[in-house]
Amino acid sequence: MVERHRTARGFEQGIRVNEVVVIPRTELEVRATRSGGPGGQHVNTSSTRIETVWNVRTSKALDEASRSRIERALASRLDSSGNLRIVASDTRSQRQNRELAEQRLAETLRRALFVRKARKRTRPHRGAVEARLADKKRRSATKQDRRLKEED
Repeated sequence: MVERHRTARGFEQGIRVNEVVVIPRTELEVRATRSGGPGGQHVNTSSTRIETVWNVRTSKALDEASRSRIERALASRLDSSGNLRIVASDTRSQRQNRELAEQRLAETLRRALFVRKARKRTRPHRGAVEARLADKKRRSATKQDRRLKEED
């Protein structure tokens, strides 16, 4: 999702992650490299694989709470300097791969920033407790009967 947002220098394009977080394109480092996969001889000559790198620690788009949540959630995907690397080589088009990489970055961050609702503790109702205890008694009686029959 590409979104325009206002900065000190005017309007600048960015990647909207959620209602609050918009990553300016200036914070992204985008590299095009040669890709494997389908494409025949064309694949050996064109750089269609897109590698997008974004530094979580130096980003101005995040407040401290969001930054720490992302660092915790994506700890296994961040390198030692706090870079998150997203790669797209699905299509033979550099432009489409760039869009895919941006969408994946936004989706990855959206998942990392999602706060689950706290579980509301509940108790089983009286009928469920009584049914469970009755079932336990029935099973116990069955096993008791087997024990008595084997001894005889």
